[in-house]
Amino acid sequence: MPETMQAMVLEAAGQELKAVSLPVPVPGPDQILLKVLACGVCRTDLHIVDGELTEPKLPLVLGHEIVGRVVALGQGVSGEVSGFQIGERVGVPWLGFTDGTCPYCRSGRENLCDDPRFTGYQIDGGYAEYTVADARYCFTLPEGYSDAEAAPLLCAGLIGYRCLKMADDALQGETKRLGLYGFGAAAHIVAQIARANKCEI
Repeated sequence: MPETMQAMVLEAAGQELKAVSLPVPVPGPDQILLKVLACGVCRTDLHIVDGELTEPKLPLVLGHEIVGRVVALGQGVSGEVSGFQIGERVGVPWLGFTDGTCPYCRSGRENLCDDPRFTGYQIDGGYAEYTVADARYCFTLPEGYSDAEAAPLLCAGLIGYRCLKMADDALQGETKRLGLYGFGAAAHIVAQIARANKCEI
């Protein structure tokens, strides 16, 4: 394992990302260390660079559509507990941490957590050779997708799928018509899933 890595860092809003050498992060409790294979660019990344999201950790490694391979497990993470093994390919999304104690977390709605932290915003992201992530918020990725194909599924894909799952009957093919407002990446992916489930868009 190298001691340093290359990363693209945002030092202040409105500035270009800067190529720097950083220490390879060490996974803490409940974290995994990943060798980054791919990281997509999301509109949210541009909002952070432009200063439209006003509370980033600075300096910051952006990127929250991360595909990586597990190279180390932090304390409290084991293959039996997390389902992750050294060498396994996993994905890291925008939601990187929740407090686990608020009413939303206790009711299984962590996406509405009162005290969340986000990958590539308060947590360094994937515009680097290595990154650490909370194992509880990572996903095993099927090998049928390339690294570049899987990366956008970790943001737009999750958003779209969650919305479609909330309209559960659409996933069952019972809804014959589905309306989409706006047409960004999430809607593009939802439209494909809905069509495969015989929905009219």
